[in-house]
Amino acid sequence: QVQLVESGGGLVQAGGSLRLSCAASGRAFGNYAMGWFRQAPGKEREFVAAISWSGGDTTYDDSVKGRFTIDRDDARSMVFLQMNRLEPEDTAPYYCAADYLPWTVQTNPAKWDFWGQGTQVTVSS
Repeated sequence: QVQLVESGGGLVQAGGSLRLSCAASGRAFGNYAMGWFRQAPGKEREFVAAISWSGGDTTYDDSVKGRFTIDRDDARSMVFLQMNRLEPEDTAPYYCAADYLPWTVQTNPAKWDFWGQGTQVTVSS
């Protein structure tokens, strides 16, 4: 199993940037695909980005593609989400998630094994 703790959220003006971090504790971090999800008020939890256990493949929701970048550092057992050109619609708590040795990276949050507590991102217009 793995425990996840997010940080880096905050309040930023539209067009600004934030970098979210997720620190993992547990064995075999390199065997987990890692992802980021968000859940705006009144909406379902939605997929944002994911990176494979190998780090060779990344997947993004269309709404953030070209603006957000997911990266991982297995030596530090961390995953990051660099968010650029933020929009008010990006406002939500953001959660990191881990999936152990997935055959295929999933965008459905129900398919992910472990979750962090969330970090709030607020983008003002």
